Amino acid sequence: MNTIKAPSKYTKEEHLQPPHNACPGCSLPLAMRYLLKAIGGRVILAIPPGCGSIIASYPKRIFKYQGENIPVLATPLGSAATCASGLKTALVARGDTETEVVACVGDGGTYDIGFGGLSGAAERNEDILYVCYDNELYGNTGGQRSSATPWGARTVTNPPPTTKMEYKKDIISILAAHGIPYLATATIAYPDDLMKKAQKAKEITGFRFLLILTPCVTGWLFRSELTVEVSRLAVETKIFPLLEVENGTRFTISKQPEEIPVEEYIKIQGRYNHLTPEQIAEFQRMVDERWKRLQWVASYENQ
Repeated sequence: MNTIKAPSKYTKEEHLQPPHNACPGCSLPLAMRYLLKAIGGRVILAIPPGCGSIIASYPKRIFKYQGENIPVLATPLGSAATCASGLKTALVARGDTETEVVACVGDGGTYDIGFGGLSGAAERNEDILYVCYDNELYGNTGGQRSSATPWGARTVTNPPPTTKMEYKKDIISILAAHGIPYLATATIAYPDDLMKKAQKAKEITGFRFLLILTPCVTGWLFRSELTVEVSRLAVETKIFPLLEVENGTRFTISKQPEEIPVEEYIKIQGRYNHLTPEQIAEFQRMVDERWKRLQWVASYENQ
C-alpha cells in the first residue's frame, strides 16, 4: 500500500490518531493535523465547547505526542483565550518556556461569545497561539447564525426569506487594530501555506492569531467529497483571501487568487440556493469591493 510521506521540513510524526468523531467530510481534523504537524506535539490545547471539543476528546483522545495524550484543557465557551493565557503564565513560572499553549476555538467562541477574552489577551500581548477554526456558524449546536456567517447565507435561525443580510465580521481588521505581532489566514486546500504560517507563528513571541476556514458539510450543505474544493474556491473567488499581518500594519497577500466568479463557489452549497441572480451579483460586488480595499492596504503598508 502506498503511503504519503510528510515533507521533510515538517515533523514526520502524526499527532492526530484516527478514528475521530467528526462528521464525514469535516475539514477540522485536517486543519488540526496540519497545524500539529507544523508546530509539533509539545503543546497544551485549550478547547472550549464546540466541534473541536467533541473531536479532541470524545469518545477517545486523538491527539498524541510520543505515544502519550496531548493535554487538552476544556474551558468555558467564552474563556479559551483567558485560560490559555493563564496556562502559559504558569508554565513560564515553572521554568517551561518550550511548551506551546494553543487555544483552538470555533467562530462562535471567537467572533461572539469569547470576543472579550480574545481582545483582552491580544491587548496584553499574551504569549499564546490562538487558532480559530471558522465554519461560519454554530456547527456543534445545529447550525445557528454567528457573526462569522456570510451575507446571504441560510442558517437554522434565519431561514429564507429572512437570510442573513449583514456581512461577515472582519475579525482580521479588528485584531490588526490591536497591533499583535502576527496574524494570518489559511485553509485546508493549501496545506503548505497553512503549515508554513503555523511554523512562523510558533517562532514569534507574543499573541499570534491564525484563522483557518473549515467548511462545514452539514451547515453549508455540500457533498462531503467537495470539502477541499469548497475551501479552494473560497480563496480563488476572493471570498477568503490568504494573507498575513505583522505588527498590525504590514499586510501581505499570500496568494493571488484566480478571480473565479463567486457563483462557482455558492452554487455547490445549499445554504445559498435561495439567492436570486440579482443577489448573486450583489454578493460579487461586495467581494470585489473588499478585495480592492485589501489590495490597497497591502500595497500602501508595504511601500
